[in-house]
Amino acid sequence: MWWFQQGLSFLPVALVVWSAASFVFSYITAIVLHHVDPLVPYISDTGTIPPERCLFGIMLNVSTFLGMATMYIRYKQVSALSPEKPKILRLNKLGLMLGWMSCFGLCIIANFQKCILYYIHVLGACLTFGVGSIYMLVQTVLSYLMQPELHSKDIFWARLAVFLWSCSSILSMFVSSVVLYSGLYGQNLVQKLHWDPQERGYTPHLISTVSEWSLAFSFLSFFLTYIRDFQKISLRAVVSLQAQTLHESPASFRAEEQALLIAGSI
Repeated sequence: MWWFQQGLSFLPVALVVWSAASFVFSYITAIVLHHVDPLVPYISDTGTIPPERCLFGIMLNVSTFLGMATMYIRYKQVSALSPEKPKILRLNKLGLMLGWMSCFGLCIIANFQKCILYYIHVLGACLTFGVGSIYMLVQTVLSYLMQPELHSKDIFWARLAVFLWSCSSILSMFVSSVVLYSGLYGQNLVQKLHWDPQERGYTPHLISTVSEWSLAFSFLSFFLTYIRDFQKISLRAVVSLQAQTLHESPASFRAEEQALLIAGSI
């Protein structure tokens, strides 16, 4: 059995591979069609013009559902491992809520392009990366609280390193974006898809775009740390027939109905 066939480890693997492919494929399409510059454009710029916009949107929508499933499995795993630790359970619920908010932000990014509905797109980015970074912090804290009994120290340090990588990317992107859009380098730069290395504002633009790519891949790297944990989880469905045919009422429902008739409640 291959390592990605063990337990549910295929789920974070699918999330990382599919999400990375959505960035790479839309980037390649945009470059081939000369819609953006080859040297590190914004990720959102590679999904602004059709046909890459269609590819970008549908692939990120799938990533949203993979992310929600991965976060839910992680939530159930932590709940099962620490059923009598209220502090961990509270943090675990908070993490699930933050994670799903981050996934909702990704869905907004996929369906509201930057050049069309800029402020809604920015809201989605804040939910995805801002709230998502808090989700990473919560999971890192959970890893710290669960060591060494349930988590190894290596996993904790790996998640802490990825979290710090994400924070540094956010800080770099925020500062460079504030400088770029401060008005010193012209107006309406949001709509600008092609940059000349000789023009003013190119340096903060490049720092901002590199930071965005770094931030995106830091998020994907965080989910890679789930693989070893998910190898120890299995999922199965238990089918329980409550009637012999599909048009009959379930036996338990008929029994409850008869009891109510006897009691005079119906």
